[in-house]
Amino acid sequence: MAIKTTQLVWFEELRRTDISRVGGKNASLGELLASLTTHGIRVPAGFAIPVDAYWNFLEANGLREVLSSTLSALASGKLTLSDAGQKMRRTILTGEWPRETAQAIGQAYATLNRRTGRSNVDVAVRSSATAEDLPEASFAGQLESYLNIRGEHALLDACRRCYASLFTDRAISYRQAKGINHLQIGLSVGVQCMVRSDLSGAGVMFSIDTETGFDKVVLINAAWGLGENVVQGDVDPDEYEVFKPLLSDLSLTPIVGKKLGTKARKLIYTSDSTCPTKNVSTTSGEREAFVLSDEEILTLSRWACAIADHYRQPMDIEWAKDGKTGELFIVQARPETVQSRRESSAVKTYRIKKAGMPLVTGVSIGDAIATGPICVIENLREMGHFVDGAVLVTRTTDPDWVPVMRRAAAIVTDQGGRTSHAAIVSRELGLPAIVGTGNATGVLHEKQDVTVSCAEGREGFVYEGIAEYEVEEIDFGSIPTTRTKVMLNLANPAAAFRWWRMPADGVGLARMEFVVSNHIKIHPMALARYDSLKDDTAKRTIAELTAAYTSKTEYFVSRLARGLGRIAAVQYPRPVVVRMSDFKTNEYARLIGGAEFEPTEENPMLGFRGASRYYSPLYREGFALECQAIVRLRKQMGLSNVIVMIPFCRSTKEADLVLEVMAENGIERHKDGLEVYVMCEIPSNVILAKAFAQRFDGFSIGSNDLTQLVLGVDRDSANLAGLFDEEDDAVKWMIRNVITQAHEANAHVGLCGQAPSDHPDFAGFLVQCGIDSISVTPDSFMAVKRAVADAEAAMASVR
Repeated sequence: MAIKTTQLVWFEELRRTDISRVGGKNASLGELLASLTTHGIRVPAGFAIPVDAYWNFLEANGLREVLSSTLSALASGKLTLSDAGQKMRRTILTGEWPRETAQAIGQAYATLNRRTGRSNVDVAVRSSATAEDLPEASFAGQLESYLNIRGEHALLDACRRCYASLFTDRAISYRQAKGINHLQIGLSVGVQCMVRSDLSGAGVMFSIDTETGFDKVVLINAAWGLGENVVQGDVDPDEYEVFKPLLSDLSLTPIVGKKLGTKARKLIYTSDSTCPTKNVSTTSGEREAFVLSDEEILTLSRWACAIADHYRQPMDIEWAKDGKTGELFIVQARPETVQSRRESSAVKTYRIKKAGMPLVTGVSIGDAIATGPICVIENLREMGHFVDGAVLVTRTTDPDWVPVMRRAAAIVTDQGGRTSHAAIVSRELGLPAIVGTGNATGVLHEKQDVTVSCAEGREGFVYEGIAEYEVEEIDFGSIPTTRTKVMLNLANPAAAFRWWRMPADGVGLARMEFVVSNHIKIHPMALARYDSLKDDTAKRTIAELTAAYTSKTEYFVSRLARGLGRIAAVQYPRPVVVRMSDFKTNEYARLIGGAEFEPTEENPMLGFRGASRYYSPLYREGFALECQAIVRLRKQMGLSNVIVMIPFCRSTKEADLVLEVMAENGIERHKDGLEVYVMCEIPSNVILAKAFAQRFDGFSIGSNDLTQLVLGVDRDSANLAGLFDEEDDAVKWMIRNVITQAHEANAHVGLCGQAPSDHPDFAGFLVQCGIDSISVTPDSFMAVKRAVADAEAAMASVR
């Protein structure tokens, strides 16, 4: 067969319809350059060596027959995967370039030098297969890329190595699993100017939440140096989450998540042509600093939205920042292949019922639970020891690990973030995984039975032994419509995105104290009065936790606003009721630095808690920080669906004092549409309901505390457990009366206590009383929603 002339193509001449000509990556780069530069998106210049050049290379060297016979030997079992792959790669690497193709590549490289005004410009050389980056197959890291390539000779060698990477063991195995014919896949090569991210940072971003499919956030991972460390999972990166619906308002900063990664190493250039990149340790300053500024986070997020809107599907995007110019660039964009294909009408939920001691924790991938024996694999040479159905534990993974990953029940790694290779492949395989544990290979031992739980939010847990857990499939299409709003009780920001598909009417209770104790961990007064703190151990811990922030108090305000922001974003624009902190003194004292600021009380349940703290000199500075977080959440981040609620407010006089302190700190009832609710959990709230309604826009009945105080029963007393009954006639009288009085005063009234979650029939009583909303735990939402629908239907039939 005659060798065809190869015509190289500049990226700007390509479109996404050119996949058969230049493969998925290169077609996507051309589409970005041609269609999205008007959005300010920057893409480094470069050219594509088309698929024709690959076929020409095979033809000129007589390689088709060699590849075909080797693959036949593999299929018949005459050759192992390792031997077959090695033979095909070696054959390709010894091939000679057709003279016309080599000249075309050399001329294009010379033109790229002239365009950039440099000699021997450093380029990235990336494989781009015709079956790569498709909606049904990501080929995550299956084919090779080579960075910091300089000079025509090195470029030709890197292109040849790209061809050979089509027949790595992992790529062969992947195509076999996907049913793709090995010899019908063509390979194009992209040659792209390197972005000097070795002097700055790089990473990956998705236009969708990778774990839950929540389609209203952009997820960004970032690390210092070249981006391959993030892609391969060799580093624990920064993680940023941005709420997309508010990005169009340039006055807002809707960053709802900002996690500092350890970023222990970075990949940089070398002057050695045989090894053009190397990993080095980061400095302490780099480890303690965020890679991206807020403005850069927002810019990348807007680019992600523009790219996803253009392609009309969720996207997986690689970005880099040039350390010389400070410019951001998009270097790759491909379809997201897991969550975008997930069935949305029905969702499986997993819940741990009883588990052993937690052994290690890390970033959870997926939302499932798996059990099995541990199998620790230190390197690829040990893969033969892996037992099917075991939990794979290793330091990190790369594409060569895919064959053994397929055989695992779950995956646990020491390193990596949510966009690492292990994370991407685990999602595609439908396996629960925990990455970035830091110490799993050192703590977990061979044949140890464990439970891997990714069902508890962003933090995943490996528990000792085989846990008891349950799986439920929720079909949202079967949920009835009701007049009474059924809302969610949420506390954990890390788990909030799990419930985005649930058709709730908002969040009736977001507990601030949970965010403080689990997400912040430091007593606010210890931050406000850090300089006078006497506990040296606490001071050291606080200094470490707050190192990346401009001040100690900024740490509290920022993390509280973003933690609550994750909850508010899930239900936006539906109402989200945020209860200001309701710690008891013994609980506050357990926070870092808290012991110095909390009095010792005989009965903290009835002591210095809720509203009484907010105007007290003992906590007023701490409450000011809570208020600053709410102001930031509503005004700077734009989540104006947040309603503020005051807990344990004993009297109208106390209500007036709290509202006054709130106004001093920028939170004024009805200003900018802000509503303020009060918890109804003390008999005085019912007795003086009309007076409280003059000061607040709504009530939320806390049935736990109300039952405790009406019946005089300590709700924590095991000896009195039989007397604690939220369905007692006296408690019901209180609830019925406050609903009546609240409605007479045109105030909203809901219930956020545990009773409807534990006893869905209790919802029928609340509906009969005319309650406006019931807020329940997510796992009881379906049962309560149906109970409400039945009660409303029964009332309608009576009429």
